[in-house]
Amino acid sequence: MTASNPRRRLPIGIQTFCEVREEGHYYVDKTGFALQLVAEGKHFLLSRPRRFGKSLFLDTLKELFEGNRELFAGLEADQGWNWSLRHPVVRLSFGRGNYAEPGYLQANLMAQLDSIDRQAGLKSLYDSGPDRFACLLERLHRRNRQRVAVLVDEYDKPILDTLEDPGIARANRDYLRGLYSAIKDSDAHVRFCFLTGVSKFSKVSLFSGLKNLFDITLEAQYSSICGYTEQDLETVFAPELEGLDRTGIRECYKGYTWGAAERVYNPFDVLLLFRKRTFEPWWFESGSPTFLIDTLVQRGVQAAALDGMVASERRLGTFDVGGIATEALLFQIGYLTLGGSERRRGRRYHRLVYPNREVRQSLNESLADALTGDVSKREADCDRLEDVLRTADFEGLELLLRSVLAGVPYQWHSRNPIARYEGYYATVLYTNFQSVTADVTAEDSSSAGRLDLAVRAYGHVYLLELKVHERAGPGSAMGQLKDRGYAEKYRHLGEPVHLLGLEFSEKTRNLARFDVESV
Repeated sequence: MTASNPRRRLPIGIQTFCEVREEGHYYVDKTGFALQLVAEGKHFLLSRPRRFGKSLFLDTLKELFEGNRELFAGLEADQGWNWSLRHPVVRLSFGRGNYAEPGYLQANLMAQLDSIDRQAGLKSLYDSGPDRFACLLERLHRRNRQRVAVLVDEYDKPILDTLEDPGIARANRDYLRGLYSAIKDSDAHVRFCFLTGVSKFSKVSLFSGLKNLFDITLEAQYSSICGYTEQDLETVFAPELEGLDRTGIRECYKGYTWGAAERVYNPFDVLLLFRKRTFEPWWFESGSPTFLIDTLVQRGVQAAALDGMVASERRLGTFDVGGIATEALLFQIGYLTLGGSERRRGRRYHRLVYPNREVRQSLNESLADALTGDVSKREADCDRLEDVLRTADFEGLELLLRSVLAGVPYQWHSRNPIARYEGYYATVLYTNFQSVTADVTAEDSSSAGRLDLAVRAYGHVYLLELKVHERAGPGSAMGQLKDRGYAEKYRHLGEPVHLLGLEFSEKTRNLARFDVESV
């Protein structure tokens, strides 16, 4: 650490640009993106996962349009902005409150408009939120002789918070549609409009009146508008890197992209890592994925199928009450990111992958918890699984797998038809293997065919073929492993390779046969 690059305060949880700049916090300069947006257009929508810096960027725009130049000293916007103009700003945020309570959304909006009116010294002429909002934009424009910058934070939260009650979710969506339509009707009074949220609702469902809204979510040039790049860590946060494993930081927290080749770090993870100096799933544990886990279980989605899902760009952007595709849900809330793309039949398709180890391991832990129903037992099982994989203790592995399967509640089997097939057992095994330090590949392809599970852990390779016993003859799992020569693909690693033929009984819902052979 040098005098020119001193250690600063970590801006954990700070969403106010003024506080970051005036109180000496680290700041990654995103003002260049603001200049680019203002130069390119007028109405924008940005979707990013929670805790990625959307609110701070929105507040940066507020200070920019209000002309507070002293906050931008040394930043890209300092010399690139017309500081002679000061625009009125209307900023709305739906980040707090109980939107499941009928009528709360309307009351929340009116309270925000009350506050803006008081600060501007205005008195409302209307009782309805959209009419009052439109009137406010017109009056601010005429009084200040400059058009208004409209900034809306967490535009979708009143809907997302109520998805488990579709009636209230639809009512909130319809109310917000009327509010956002007022922006279109007030276009003559608007200089700039920027909306941020976690999801990307279709224009038909939520922005039917704001058809000129430009969605920059998957625009490569704006991929790093939120998040930290590799260069950001090496320059801005250089004083914090001493004593930390750089490879570990990349594997745990880097990997997000929304169209660009460069992948970014989750900022919340990085800041907590610098504060705590330990690698933990800080971002994942900061928000409960209960709704997501329940949805995956109810839909019978196999955990092994998550990594590598393929979806059209249109499907990823189709998000509405009662019509949420699994791929869109996982992508928009940040549990999967883009892994590659290609054009098919005139449309762009994206392959989705886990962004990093934090998400892969934590999401599978949560799925395993949901499948077993006993978190404390499953944590003990994970400790035991690490031990048996480390020592290639096959007797211990068989006993452990029997215990894990016996612990799955009967209700899960009764409401999930997938429990009759190999995919169910693959899901149980996959989530447990992913919960420990293991490299797990499902449906691993080779010239011989597709292997159910390949696991590399602690200097060993475990190749698993799964069969339901009543649907195949005894010994067929091991026979397939050997006949197809799946081990050949892994011999060059120089690690012991173990073939595991696992057969399960529909009746007992547990192991019927456990064959092992080391080659």
